[in-house]
Amino acid sequence: QVQLVESGGGLVQAGASLRLSCAASGRSFSNYAMAWFRQAPGKEREFVAAVSLSGSMTRFADSVKGRFTISRDNAKNTVYLRMNSLKPEDTAVYYCAGRTGSIFESTGEYEYWGQGTQVTVSS
Repeated sequence: QVQLVESGGGLVQAGASLRLSCAASGRSFSNYAMAWFRQAPGKEREFVAAVSLSGSMTRFADSVKGRFTISRDNAKNTVYLRMNSLKPEDTAVYYCAGRTGSIFESTGEYEYWGQGTQVTVSS
């Protein structure tokens, strides 16, 4: 069992940067592929980024490529999402998710979810 707690959200202006963190409790964090999803009001939850067990592989949604990076520190049981050049359309609740095995982009493939952290980007 893994519990995930996100932090680092907030209100920023367009063009600013934020770093989200997701701390995992429980053992064997390095056995889980980790991902970030987001959900804007009235919209479906969508994939943002994912990182493999070792951190050697990453995947991003087209909408954030070149602006966001994802990384993990298995010694600290933490995954990060660095968001640069933020846009108002990045406004959403950001969720951390984990699954055993490989990276997937589908919400249904992830077993563990955090409660989310709000990111608001003003124009």
